[in-house]
Amino acid sequence: MFLGRRVGDLFYYFDLRHKATSYANIKKVFGERLSPLQLAHLTRDFYRAFGQNIIEVLMIPLINKGYLNKYIDIQGLEHISEGFKRNKGVILLGVHEGSWELSNIICAILGFPFILFVRDQRYPRLNRLLNSYRRLKGCKIIQREGGIKQLLQALRDNQAIGMTLDQGGRRGDLVKFFGRDASMSTGAVRMGLKYGAAIIPSFYIRTNGPYIKIIIEPPFELRKTGDLKKDIHDNLQRLAGVFEKYIMSYPREYLWSYKIWKYSDERNILILDDARAGHLRQSQAVARIISGYLQAKGITARSDTVGINFRHKFSREALTFSSCLAGKYHCQGCLWCLKNFLAGDTYKALISRKPDIVISCGSSVAPVNFILSRENLAKSIVIMRPSLLSTARFDLVIMSKHDKPPRRRNVAVTEGALNLIDEVYLKEQSANLIKSTGIKTGGFYIALLIGGDTGSFSLGRDTVAKVIRQVKSASERLNADILVTTSRRTSREAEITIKEEFRDYSRCKLLVIANEKNIPEAVGGILGLSQVVVSSPESISMISEAINSKKYVLVFESCGLSRKHRRFLKYFAGNRYIYFEEPGNLSKRIEGIWLKKPPVRILSDNNLIREAIKRII
Repeated sequence: MFLGRRVGDLFYYFDLRHKATSYANIKKVFGERLSPLQLAHLTRDFYRAFGQNIIEVLMIPLINKGYLNKYIDIQGLEHISEGFKRNKGVILLGVHEGSWELSNIICAILGFPFILFVRDQRYPRLNRLLNSYRRLKGCKIIQREGGIKQLLQALRDNQAIGMTLDQGGRRGDLVKFFGRDASMSTGAVRMGLKYGAAIIPSFYIRTNGPYIKIIIEPPFELRKTGDLKKDIHDNLQRLAGVFEKYIMSYPREYLWSYKIWKYSDERNILILDDARAGHLRQSQAVARIISGYLQAKGITARSDTVGINFRHKFSREALTFSSCLAGKYHCQGCLWCLKNFLAGDTYKALISRKPDIVISCGSSVAPVNFILSRENLAKSIVIMRPSLLSTARFDLVIMSKHDKPPRRRNVAVTEGALNLIDEVYLKEQSANLIKSTGIKTGGFYIALLIGGDTGSFSLGRDTVAKVIRQVKSASERLNADILVTTSRRTSREAEITIKEEFRDYSRCKLLVIANEKNIPEAVGGILGLSQVVVSSPESISMISEAINSKKYVLVFESCGLSRKHRRFLKYFAGNRYIYFEEPGNLSKRIEGIWLKKPPVRILSDNNLIREAIKRII
């Protein structure tokens, strides 16, 4: 057993892929009760128990009745005799835990007829070795492939068969297993319902070294309503609850190294929010695409958002540097950098989540995405260049063309910024805006979207005033009304100018100053109600949303834009997604576009991302 524990240690340190799966599974069950370090210790305990089980299997030829009497304590053996009295066969039901390979040897030594229902192992030599050990003590074996008739005959002859409940695969039934849907094998319950076989749950517990306690439950009473499908599901759920009780008490005994919830019809999506509205909307757009794709496959996706707050300014750079040094499997059970560089409430919120997919937008939160997705063995999706981290560290990286993305299979290149804008969204937001403000529908509206200062870019008072006067001029000539909204980044100087220009102006039907009284549905509602959109040039997200609203989009020129940003605007203008104009020429261009009504082009980025997501989920 000492050697077995050392074998387990070797697996723990070198079988990194399966260890990561084991840790992630254990966290899904015990994450709310145990710290990451405690979860790591429990994972190691599982591997040590598993190593002991391996040694025990190799010792099967030496096991006899004397060994059984000395080391094996069986509680509830009388329940097996009770099952045989029904004369319809006995199904000894277990899950993959403890030294289940001893069950056939123990039953053979105890002297009652026992048949093991097995599935071939992946490796033929291992399969032959295990089967030879199983037969050594007189145990009979029935292969799952084509062995159903033999199995039914064994039950008719009132013999005992050994089966497992978990690992139902694609053909299993989904029941709640520690709060999440997992596939369970239906065979035992089907035979119990149809042929009346007694189902007896059993569980193996290693108490100390070679000493093992086997708990035999009383025959499980199946509930019958006449609806076979419902009866199978309900009884499977109850049986899963029986084994949950033992696994919770003896977690190191369970086989955590396989994908327990692989066939679950639920997925948890976690969005990391860096407090930038445009970034959040892009992440939400990806989450919506994923949800739609999963829904088409019958899988429900639940989205959750956690705001990322750093302890101080230095923490952001320190976390980025730390994540660059982290390996693919080295973050599990540690999370030292998250604990020390993130605000306390942010850290607590993150470790309590159990995501299947992590989405983030912006370089500052990309390191958090990497560490958290490694911790939970979740799919990682980042939008924009992930700071100093290599794009190879993530499952999917979404970057815009103007960011000069690298050519990699996991990098999806978009034309603009992802967004939530589609016909359904616009209709919903427009209805909300009408309800909250009383705006009338059916009119001709020109939207004016004013952003704010970013880096070297600043919207000057003169530029804002010139743009507003041009929009006013166009509205007078075209008999249109105006809907205006600013952003939280809009400077105080610009806000004052906007209020002065639109004070008592009858054609301005809505003016939203975001820093004074923000309306959540302002941008979506205005885009839905307008026919022409005039936008400031600094926000790629805002311009991309305007384009996808299927409206004519004019972006006014302003000094202070970076070379990269100008490249983006020129690309969009060259492909007729937008009209890039000097502020003093806006009125004339608006009139010309509205009179000629040229075709409107929208971005196809969402379709591209949908195809990229199919490759990783």
